Amino acid sequence: MARVVVIGAGMGGLAAAARLAKAGHEVTTFEQAAGHGGKLGTVRRGGYTFDTGPSLLTLPHVYRDLFAATGAPLDDLVEVVPVEPTCRYRFPDGSELDLPHAEKQVDDAIADAFGPQAARQWRAVMTDAERLWDLVGEPVLQNPLGGVRDLVRRSASVRDLMAIAPWRTLRGAGERRFTDPRLRMLLDRYATYSGSDPRRTPALMTVVPFIEQRFGGWYVRGGLRRLGDALFERCAELGVRFRFDTPVVGVDTDASGVTGVLLPGGERHRADVVVSDVDAEHLYGELLTERRARRPRRMLAKTQPSLSGFVLLLGLRGRTPDPAHHRVLFPADYDAEFDAIFGRHPHPVTDPTVYVCAPDDPAVAPEGDEAWFVLVNAPRQGPVDWTEPGLATAYADRVLRVMADRGLDVRDRVRLREIRTPADWARDTGSVGGSIYGSSSNGPRAALLRPANRSPVPGLFLVGGSAHPGGGLPLVAMSAQIVARLVGPA
Repeated sequence: MARVVVIGAGMGGLAAAARLAKAGHEVTTFEQAAGHGGKLGTVRRGGYTFDTGPSLLTLPHVYRDLFAATGAPLDDLVEVVPVEPTCRYRFPDGSELDLPHAEKQVDDAIADAFGPQAARQWRAVMTDAERLWDLVGEPVLQNPLGGVRDLVRRSASVRDLMAIAPWRTLRGAGERRFTDPRLRMLLDRYATYSGSDPRRTPALMTVVPFIEQRFGGWYVRGGLRRLGDALFERCAELGVRFRFDTPVVGVDTDASGVTGVLLPGGERHRADVVVSDVDAEHLYGELLTERRARRPRRMLAKTQPSLSGFVLLLGLRGRTPDPAHHRVLFPADYDAEFDAIFGRHPHPVTDPTVYVCAPDDPAVAPEGDEAWFVLVNAPRQGPVDWTEPGLATAYADRVLRVMADRGLDVRDRVRLREIRTPADWARDTGSVGGSIYGSSSNGPRAALLRPANRSPVPGLFLVGGSAHPGGGLPLVAMSAQIVARLVGPA
């Protein structure tokens, strides 16, 4: 039995803690915040409940496997329901597309909105994406990946590597394959699922819409936070000990590897294994300063951090006609958004894409009202000082005006409004600058070559969105499964 310390009680840390405790290890989790969940947060105000992190669950079988492996069927603990439609998209010309939950209905929906040629072109890209998923799903995403050599070794042939083709961009794929600019815009959006710029994200990211359509989009009744609560309770039942309001300020090592962690006030907690669920940049830049961390620090220095988000939590009186659980309102100039976030002079996006999550769930709002989570992509705290007096309030007003200009005016219905900026994400989650996904997938190496789950320091492992295989609820759970296999049973 190993003494295991998990740094961080986000979903990756909780999943790792549950698997390692089930394997017979003694697990203690330290979390800087007052509670668990990390970016899968929740806010309750005036009778409204808001998820403040992920709002859509894909690949639900990953969590069913996690709960089954640790002794409690997921569907006995939470109610996972399909979202129909998965999302309603509004394009700059005013046209709309409802993408259905069922994959078999997608082609007809696109044909009805954009014509049969657009449907055929979309299906052709998704057929190619299915091949990519076969190449990167089980072989890459669910196994350790330490670098280019590992990627080459896990590819069955040169033809496989040519299919992955990391030098091709998502934007380029859309321009080559789609004649309708609305389909190109739709495809571009999936780069933001990893906090990235479609003009630099590898075309491999076409697997993201494929996954969403093949496996569906899902919601947890009462809010996705309930998934985090169920996982926390699973950890507690397995004997995981938690110390909240306790940041780890250093990782202790000797010549043989990790020896424990350093806590505030000089307290040291001994450990045989340390699993880090904090941002890899924070781990290698601040918690671990020894020479064996030089290589991952150099690699991280070459990557571009992911985008962050500016959020409005809106408690609205009344019900919206023709409601949709998820909406995306596209701008006229999508490139201007990515220039504002990733360009040489970052600034709040003047005319941003607006994402709205409005669950039809009586558990999250007073009867007859709605609780909306509104997100726009934003540059990190640092390049933009989101704490500047008046900036957040003025930008919130702008976002509401943009929504109104695009046919979704709720300004006269607002009972409650709360603002969360990248500075809040940085403070509350420990992500550097409030980057939602750690490093972006900008560049040919970045999408598949995030920091490895096994660090150069023996006994130190990484889980969570900034490590392999990446950010998002299913991927961080996959990272935990990889680490549990690397550590092994007691």
